[in-house]
Amino acid sequence: MSSLSFLVTELQSLASESRRKHPEIRERKSLAILRSSPEQATASLASDSAQSDDLLRPVFMGCATKNAKVVAISLGSLQRLIALKAVPQSAVALIVSTMNDAMSQGVDIQLRILQTLVSLITNFPSIHGGLLGEALLLCFKLQDSRIAVQPLRQLVMFIFEKMVNEDRLESSDTPKLSEATLPDGSIKALGRCAKDAFSVFEDLCLLANSEKPNFLKLDYLHKTFALELIESVLTNYHELTQELLMLLQHHLCPLILKSLSDRHVFPLTLRSTRVVFLILKQFSFELETEAEVFLMLLIRMISEDSDAANPDHSGSRPVWTRVLAMEIMRGDAELVRNIWDRYDAQQTGSNVFSSLIVALKRLVTEKPALLGVSTQIMGVGISHAGDGATASSSNYGLDVGGVAGMVATAASATVSGVVGIIGSGVGLSVQNSAMKLQCIDQLDKADSPPIPEAYVYLLGVQCIVSLCEGFASFTGPLYTSIMVQRPRAAGEPVIRAPAALDLSTLPQDDPTSQHLIIVRSMVENGWPALLAALSFIISTNLSDELFIDVLSSYQALTNVAGMLALSTPRDAFFNSLSKFAIPSRVVSSLESYVEPPTPRTSTSFTDNLGLTAPVQAPGLSERNLACLKVLVSSALFLAGSLGESWYGILEALQNADYVLNVKASQASTNRRMSTPMTPSRSASATSSAEQGKVARHPLLMDIDSESVLAAVQRLFDASKNLEDSAFQDFVTALCKLSSEMVEMQSDSGSALLESDDLLSPVAVSPHRRRVSGIHLPRTLRQGDFGVERLGSVAMLNIHRLIYRAPEVAWNTTANHLLWVMGLSSAPQSIRLQAARVLDEILIVVPRNLSSTGDLQAKVQRRVLDVLFKQIVPSSSDVPATSTNIELRRMGLETLHQILQASGHTFVVGWGSIFEMLGSICKPAALSGSQSVDSVSTLSLQETPRLKPLPLGYVNDRGYTALVKIAFQSLKLVCDSVSVLSPEDLRLCIKTLGQFGRQADTNIALTAAESLLWSDAEMEPEYSALWMCLLLEVLGLCTDARHEVRVGAIQTLFRAMQLYGATLTLDTWNDCIWKITFPLLDAISIETRRGAADPGVLLNSGLAAQSSEHAWDESKSLALQSIGSIISDFLVSKIMRLDSFSTAWSVFVTHVHDTVSLDRRNLSPPALLCLGKVVRALSSAEASLQVKVSEAWECVWKACSDMGSMVLQGGKSQFSPATNVTQLYRAFTQESLVAFVDVIRSTRSISLSQTKEEWTLQRLNRLMEILKGVLTYPNSTDYRPDVDGLTPVQVIVLDAIADINLTASGVPSLIIRDLSEFSTLPFLAAFHVPVLSLASPATPVATSSQKQVTYIALSKKVMPLIVELYMRFKDELDIYEDGTLEAVFSAYLIPIKLKYECPAPSKFGKDLPLWKTATTSFLRIVTDSVRRMAAFGDRISDTRVEGIWRQIIEVFRGGILADCTATESLSLEDQEAEENFDLSLISSLEIDLVPHLGDARVPDHLITQLAKILHQGNQLYKSSMDPSRPISPSTDTADDSYDFETVDLDIGTTAPGVLVPRERFSFWCFDLLFLICSNVTSDQASSRKRVAALCLPTLLDRCKTAMVSYVADEALRGNMPFPRAREDELLYVLRKLLELQLWSGTLWAALSESPSKFSNSQPGTSFIPPRSDSTLNVCPAVDVTLSPSALIADVVRRSPVAHLFYFYSVLCEIASIPRKTPSAWVITNSSPPETDQERGGNSVQSHIGALEKGGDAMEVDARTLAREALKVLGKEMGTI
Repeated sequence: MSSLSFLVTELQSLASESRRKHPEIRERKSLAILRSSPEQATASLASDSAQSDDLLRPVFMGCATKNAKVVAISLGSLQRLIALKAVPQSAVALIVSTMNDAMSQGVDIQLRILQTLVSLITNFPSIHGGLLGEALLLCFKLQDSRIAVQPLRQLVMFIFEKMVNEDRLESSDTPKLSEATLPDGSIKALGRCAKDAFSVFEDLCLLANSEKPNFLKLDYLHKTFALELIESVLTNYHELTQELLMLLQHHLCPLILKSLSDRHVFPLTLRSTRVVFLILKQFSFELETEAEVFLMLLIRMISEDSDAANPDHSGSRPVWTRVLAMEIMRGDAELVRNIWDRYDAQQTGSNVFSSLIVALKRLVTEKPALLGVSTQIMGVGISHAGDGATASSSNYGLDVGGVAGMVATAASATVSGVVGIIGSGVGLSVQNSAMKLQCIDQLDKADSPPIPEAYVYLLGVQCIVSLCEGFASFTGPLYTSIMVQRPRAAGEPVIRAPAALDLSTLPQDDPTSQHLIIVRSMVENGWPALLAALSFIISTNLSDELFIDVLSSYQALTNVAGMLALSTPRDAFFNSLSKFAIPSRVVSSLESYVEPPTPRTSTSFTDNLGLTAPVQAPGLSERNLACLKVLVSSALFLAGSLGESWYGILEALQNADYVLNVKASQASTNRRMSTPMTPSRSASATSSAEQGKVARHPLLMDIDSESVLAAVQRLFDASKNLEDSAFQDFVTALCKLSSEMVEMQSDSGSALLESDDLLSPVAVSPHRRRVSGIHLPRTLRQGDFGVERLGSVAMLNIHRLIYRAPEVAWNTTANHLLWVMGLSSAPQSIRLQAARVLDEILIVVPRNLSSTGDLQAKVQRRVLDVLFKQIVPSSSDVPATSTNIELRRMGLETLHQILQASGHTFVVGWGSIFEMLGSICKPAALSGSQSVDSVSTLSLQETPRLKPLPLGYVNDRGYTALVKIAFQSLKLVCDSVSVLSPEDLRLCIKTLGQFGRQADTNIALTAAESLLWSDAEMEPEYSALWMCLLLEVLGLCTDARHEVRVGAIQTLFRAMQLYGATLTLDTWNDCIWKITFPLLDAISIETRRGAADPGVLLNSGLAAQSSEHAWDESKSLALQSIGSIISDFLVSKIMRLDSFSTAWSVFVTHVHDTVSLDRRNLSPPALLCLGKVVRALSSAEASLQVKVSEAWECVWKACSDMGSMVLQGGKSQFSPATNVTQLYRAFTQESLVAFVDVIRSTRSISLSQTKEEWTLQRLNRLMEILKGVLTYPNSTDYRPDVDGLTPVQVIVLDAIADINLTASGVPSLIIRDLSEFSTLPFLAAFHVPVLSLASPATPVATSSQKQVTYIALSKKVMPLIVELYMRFKDELDIYEDGTLEAVFSAYLIPIKLKYECPAPSKFGKDLPLWKTATTSFLRIVTDSVRRMAAFGDRISDTRVEGIWRQIIEVFRGGILADCTATESLSLEDQEAEENFDLSLISSLEIDLVPHLGDARVPDHLITQLAKILHQGNQLYKSSMDPSRPISPSTDTADDSYDFETVDLDIGTTAPGVLVPRERFSFWCFDLLFLICSNVTSDQASSRKRVAALCLPTLLDRCKTAMVSYVADEALRGNMPFPRAREDELLYVLRKLLELQLWSGTLWAALSESPSKFSNSQPGTSFIPPRSDSTLNVCPAVDVTLSPSALIADVVRRSPVAHLFYFYSVLCEIASIPRKTPSAWVITNSSPPETDQERGGNSVQSHIGALEKGGDAMEVDARTLAREALKVLGKEMGTI
C-alpha cells in the first residue's frame, strides 16, 4: 500500500505543478480513480481496461511537456506504475516512445528515464525483438553520460539470464522459435530469449569493432564499454551456446587480436587483455586456434623489452603491456598442462609452453642490476669485489655469478663482514615491488598507472613459482599413491626408498597416466630455461618470502624430475642447489683465511663510530644452509632413484662437511669478538627486522650447523633402506668422489678413477673444475670425507657386503680403498685412513660370516685377496717409503688378528697367506719377475706369482718390524699345521726358508729349526758342488742392487777364468747352458723391460742414475766377461763340445738380440764381444776348420740380419717430431763402428781359411750393408765430418780397401758405390736428431743441431775414383756395365751445382768440391774417350751413346752453371775462376771434339753440344725483344734458309742485362767457331761431321747478332749501342772473315743428312778452279743443274759459303750511313798456317790464348762488312 501512497502523492504533485501551464493534465480523472479505490484501480490498469488509458494519459502528457519538473514527476509516477505492474502490455511501446521523446531533458530526467527502462524490461520479461532493441537503444544512448553504465550492464546480464532460463525451461509446449543468421552465413532457429541474447552479443562485437550493428540501430559505442559488456557476459556465463561461440570466433577474436597488435591505448588494451584471459581460461578448448594465437601474442609481449623512456611508445610496446600480459599469465596448473597437451605435444602445433618458459627466463634475467645481488647466497665473511670478473659455474645459459657480480662490483670497497649493504637499495620483495592494485584491475584509468620498475620481474618470479608448484602438487600425490602406498604381496618388504616412476608400466588410457606423461614432457622440455631463471633469481637480493618461494620451486622441480625419472634435469637442479648451498668462494676463502690478531689496545676511534665491521670467518649464511637443507631433503626423498647422480650430491655434502665441521671449527677456535656470528646464523641486515616481526618459514628454521649436519647424517643412515642396485650406485659415487678428492690432493698430474671390478685406475682430466665450483689441487686435508663415509656406510651394511654379490658393494669398496692406499702421491694421512677403514671391514667380515657352504669359501677368498693386495706390492715400481711400510704393517696386523680369531675356519687361501708372509722377506730372485730356480732350470718365463720389490737393503726398523709381525703370523699357522694340505705344507716350508735367509738372527734361527726335518744327507760330487757354487753366485748376479750384481758377475767369471782349464767338458757344457746363457737371458729380461722407455737418456746424468742404465751396465759387464771367457777357452774347451754348433748359434743369437732388442748403448759391448770371439777363431787347429767355417758363416748371417736392421732404420730420417723411443732405438756411431769391425774380422777369418775372395753376390750384400752403415741418418753421436772423416767413414773405407779387386765385376761394383758416396754431400746431408737435455721430448732447433755433411768423404772418394779408374781403365767391364756413366753422373752433380756446393772445409782452405770434381772428371774423360775408341765395337752402341750423353751433360753443367755468385768476388778472383773454367773449354777442344764425330755418337748429341755452346756464348741473360728468335735452328734441310731476306722491321732500344762472365761467353763463341773451322787435318772425317752438325747453330747465332743490330740501329739512330753489343758485332764480323769451312760443310749442313754428306758430296764431273780463286779444292758439282742452282750448289761447297749465307745482312751493315761500331785490334803478323801445319797433331788449345804480336789497327763494322763482301766478290771471280 505504501507504493500506492507514493503513487498518489506523485500524481497530486503532478496536478499541482500543471494547473497553470497545463490545465489539461489536472483535469484528468486519474487522481480520482486512485483515490476512490487504489487496489481496484491498479488491477484495472494491468488488465488494459478503459481506466488504464485515463490513468496513464496524464502521465504521458506530463512527459510530453518541456517542464523539467513536470517531466520528472511524470516519469516517477510511471516508474511506480511499472513497479506495481499496473501498466498493461499494450502500453509498453508507448512508454518507450514517450521516454525517447523526453531524452532531450537534463541529466536528472535522463536518470529517471534510465531507471524507468530498467524497471520496464525487468518487470516485463515478454519484451523481445524490436521493442527490446528500442529500449536498449535508449539505454545505450544514455551511456555517453556515464550514468547508464551499470544499469546497461544489468540489462545485458538480464537478457542472457533469460536465455539461460529459457534453456532450462522444461515445457511440453514447443517454444516459439525465430530464425537467426549466424556469422558463417547459415540460418538457425532460436528461442526468443536466445535470439535476443544472440542479437545483443553480435551487436556488441560489431560495435566493439566499429561496425554497424544489426539489432540495436546504434551509430556508435565506445570500444572500451563494449568490451566491458562482453567481459561481463563471459565472466558470468561460462557455458556459451554454439552460436555465441561462433560470434566469439568470427567477430570478437579478430577484434582483440587487432587491438593487441596495433598501437596500444591503455583502456582498450587493458579490456582486450581481460577478455583474452577469459577466453583462455574458459573457452580455450572450443577456440583452440584462437587461443594459440593469443598465447603466442602474449608470450611475444612478455619477451619484447619495452621502452619505458618512450612516452608515446612508438616503435616499441609500453611497459604496461608486459605487466598486463604477465598478470593474466599467472594461470593454474591445469591450464598449463592443457596448453602443453594441446599445442607443444602436437607435431604441428606451436611450442607455446616452451616459448612461455623461455620468455619468462629472459624476463627475469633482463635487468640484473635492478634486482641486486644477494650477499647471503655468496656466503659470509668473503670479499665480493671480484664477483663481477669471476665466472660462475652455471652451465645453463646465463652466468649468474658474473651477472650478479656486476652489481656487487659497485660496492667492492665495502668491508666483507658488513652483510646486506649491497642490496639495501635494490632487490625484489612483495612489499616494495608489488602494486597495491594490480594493473589489470584498474579499469577507471585512462592512462597507465605508475608501475614499479621491479613489478614485472616480481610477476615473472611469481609465474615461475606457480608453474613449479603446480608440477609438484600434481605429481607428488600420484607418485606416493603409485610407488609407496601401492598394495604389496605377501612377504614383500616395505619400500622405504622407492625408485623413479616408470610411466610405461602405467595404463596408457588412464587420464592420470596421461597427465603424468604431460607433466614429464613439460619438465623435460622446459627445465633448462626454468633452471636458468631460478638460478639467477635465487642469487638476487630477494626478500625472505620470495627466497622461500624460489627455493621451494627448486625443491619442487628437483623432486618432480626425480619422481618422473628425468635424470638430466634432476642432476642439473641438484648441481645448481649444490652451488648455492656451498659457494666455491667460501671454500676457497677458508683455505686462505687467517685468524686476525686480537687487538691489544683500546677500541679505536673508527670502531667507536661504528665505521668498521668485525672481521668474520668465511662461512655459510642462512640461505646457504637453507639450500643445503633442501638439497639433503630432496636427496633423501629421491634416494632410491639417484643412480650416478649421487656423485654430485655427495660432493656437495663433502664440501658442506668441510666448511661446517673442519674449517669452521678451526676458524672459530680463537675468535675474539663481542657479538660472535656463526656461519649458520649470519643474515642480511635488511631482513633482520622482518625476522623479528614475522614468524619464520619452516625452511628457515632448524638451519644451524648441528641440525644440518644431523640431516646429512640421516641421509647416510638411510643407505640401509636402499635396494641393492641403488646401494651399488651410492657406493660407486662415494668412491668416485673420494678418488677425485684424493687425486686433487696428490702430486700426480692426472686424476685417476678405479673401475668397478678392477683395481686399475682410469685416467681423467687433471685439475678439472668441480661441479660445485671448487678447484683445490693442493688442498691438504687431514682425512678424506669419502673414505670416512665409505667406512661408516660399509659398517652399516656389513651383512650386505657378506651375503650379497660382490658386484653390489664389495668390489667397489675394496678396490677404491686399495687404490687410495696404493696412490703414492696421496697424502699419508689419507692413505692410512683408507687402510684403517679397510682393515676394520676385513676384520669384521669373517666374524659375521655364519655360513659354512660355498659362501664361506668365497667370502674368505675375497677377504684374503684384498688383504693380499694391501700387503704385497702390486708392481716393482712401489717405493719403499715409510708410508708404504706402515700400510704393509697395518695389513700384516690385520692378517694376524684374522688368523687369531678365524684362522681355524679358513678353508681356502693358504697360498695367498704364505705369499703375503713371504713377500716381507728379502727376495732371493733374479729380478722382480724371475726367481733363482727359474734361472737354474732354464725357465725364462715369468712365474705366475708376483714377487714384490724389496723394501730396501738397509736393516732399518720398519723392515724389522714387518718381518717380526709376519713371522708371528707364520708361527700361528705352524701351530695349526694339521689343517694344511700337502701343497700348502710345501709353501709353508718354502716360506720358512725365506725367513731363514733374513737379517734378523732370532728369526733365522727359528726358521732354521723348523727346516731341520727337511734336511737330507748326501755327499755331493765336485762338479755338483761347483755348479751349486756358480748357481748361488748366479742368484746374486741378478740381484736388484747394482753394486751386488757387478761384484757377483766379476766373481763368477773370475772363478771361471781361474778354474776353467781344470773343468771337464761336461762341466763346461753345464757352465755354458746353465750359467752363461741363463745369465744373459735373465739380465735381458730386465734390460728389455724398459728398452722402450724414452726417459732413458744416453750419456747423461739422468741415465747414470736410472735403474735401467744400471741394468745395462750389468749386461755390458756380463758381455765383456763372457767374451773374454769364450775367447780364452774357445779353442781349448768350447769348440770341442758336442753342442758347440748349437751353443755358438745361441751365443751369436744373443748378440743379435742384444743389438735388435736392447737399448742401443748395449750394442757396442755386444758387438765387441762377438768380434773378440770371432778373432779367437784364427788360432783354431786344422781339425776344427769345419767348425770354424760354420762359425764365421753363422756370424755373417747374423751380420747380414743386423745389416738389414741398419738398412731398415736408414730408409727414412727421423723428423723432429719423431717418437723419442724410436730416436733412442737408433744405432749409434759407436755401435756401427763395432758392427763393421765384426764384419772385417769375419772376412779376415774367411779369407785366411778359404784363401779366396767372396762371391760377387755376397760382396754386393756387403757393399749394400756398408752403404747403409755409411748413410745411416738416425744416430745421435755423429762427429763433424767436414775437415776429417768420422770413425764410421774411416772403417767403411778400410773395409772396402780390404776387398780384393781382381775378380771380375768387383772393380765395377766398388767404383759404382764409391761414385755414389761422392754424391752424398749433395743428396744425403741431414741434421742430427739431437734432443735437449732440459726437455727430452722436445727436439732442439735446427740451427743448433749438428749436421752430417759427408764433405770429407766426398773429398776422399773423388780422387780415389780416379785412381781406381786409372788402375782398371783397360777393363772392358767398367765401360760396358755402366760404371763409367755412374762416375760421370756423380761428377755432374757438384759441377752443375758449382757455387751452390757446400763449403769444402770449416778451418782449412781446401779446394771447392766442384773444382775437385772438375779436375777428376777431366782426368778420367781424357783417357776414357781414347779407351772407347780403342775398344771399338767391343763396347755396345747403347753404352757408347750413354757415356757420351753423360759427358755432354757434364759439359752442359760446367758451361751453363749459375755463376751469379762470382759477382761478389774481387776481380782477381773472378779472373781466376774464369781461367779454371777454361779447362773445360780446352778439354772439350782438345780431347773430345776429335772423337765426338765418331760414327756411333748420335747426331742429336753433337747438336746438343752446339746448343750448349750457343747458350753459353750469350752475352745477355734474356732477349732484348721477345719477338726476336735467339735459339739456333736445327731445321736446315730447306733451301729457304739460303741467303734469306733479312727482316729489319723488328728492333728494340732495350739495353739488356749482361751475363756475369762476358769473357767466358766469348770463349764458348770461340769454341763454336773452332769446331766449325778447318783448322787441322787431324781426324778430319770426325771433325767434318762435327762441323756439319754444329754449323747451323753457329750461323743462327751470328745471324741473330747481326740482324738484331741492323734492326736496332734503325730505331736507335744516333743513340749509341751498349759496349757489349758493339763488341759482339765486331767479334762476329771478324770471326766470319777468319772462318774457313771444310769444303762442302755448308752443303752437308743444309742437307737432309749432314753426317752422311759431311765428308763427300754427290757430283758427276770436276771443274778446275781458277788460279786467282781462293778455292783450294776441286769440289764435285752436278753440271746438269740450271745456272742459278749450279751457282748455289757451288757456293755451298765453298770454304767461305757462310759469307754467302749472310750476304743480305752484310749489305745492310755495309750500307749503314751512320757511324758503326769500331775498335782497335792487333792484327796477327804471323803467316797463316800451311796444310802441313794444320795436319800435325797439335794438342795446344786455341781458346783463351793471347794474341801474338802484330800491328794495332782500328776496325769498324762497316769496313768489316765490306771486306766480307770483297771476299765474296773474289770467290765469285768478279774481283
